[in-house]
Amino acid sequence: MATVDTSARFAHPTYLIRKKVLKLFGGAFQVFDPADNLAFFCEQKAFKLKEDIRVYGDESKTVEVLRIRARSIIDFGASYDVVDAPSGENVGTLRRRGFTSLVRDEWTILDAADREIGKLEEENLILALVRRFLVSLIPQTYQGTIDGRPAFTFRQHFNPFVLKISLDFSQDTDGLLDRRLGIAAGLLLCAIEDRESSN
Repeated sequence: MATVDTSARFAHPTYLIRKKVLKLFGGAFQVFDPADNLAFFCEQKAFKLKEDIRVYGDESKTVEVLRIRARSIIDFGASYDVVDAPSGENVGTLRRRGFTSLVRDEWTILDAADREIGKLEEENLILALVRRFLVSLIPQTYQGTIDGRPAFTFRQHFNPFVLKISLDFSQDTDGLLDRRLGIAAGLLLCAIEDRESSN
């Protein structure tokens, strides 16, 4: 597999994730930088017992950038390891908080040594409840913190046909969050949202 330096693609303050439509099996998402250039292409493997998401430098899939894999097949508080594909380095882990996420989606962010460094949660409890039990079209907004400090915001666009989420890391002026982990979190939210809305 080809090796290309994609580090500059992780340096942008904002991104837009958009679901690629007309894909028969599995999910696919395009990630655009602020200039509307394709920064990453993400593909969710179909028919896998464990979640297996691959992130590439483009849609030709010649350069694999990240892997997002569930640790186990059945795990209500699922943990997803994020791995830097070229080096095999463990970047960190995203852990969904089981029963808490039934009411309001909440995630714990862990570093490469499995130490908790932050969290990601839906911003508004009332809207989260309405969205779960009445109208799923209500867009979600997530707030992320690292070491207790606001670091990023994810906003879902209102679009009943194409799933789109904006990622904004501009609050993280000190670089507290490894951007690879942040982009993986956004893609994982998209993949899970897409799967749950299809059920």
